Amino acid sequence: MSRPVLIAMVLVMVAAAASGATFYFVQANAPATGMSEEQRATREKFFGTAKELPPIEKGQEMRPRW
Repeated sequence: MSRPVLIAMVLVMVAAAASGATFYFVQANAPATGMSEEQRATREKFFGTAKELPPIEKGQEMRPRW
């Protein structure tokens, strides 16, 4: 086998291994189908709820909540 063919085969094998590892880790990190109430409450406490914010009154400034 010539050197360029060998290098190309090694590169293809490395790319295939990287793709397989990426696919494995993405599937392993996929969230479960549902959350328990405790997990849901903790998530809402940390990230906030999905409720819409109240409308801004006339003349009120828009400032961050912190």
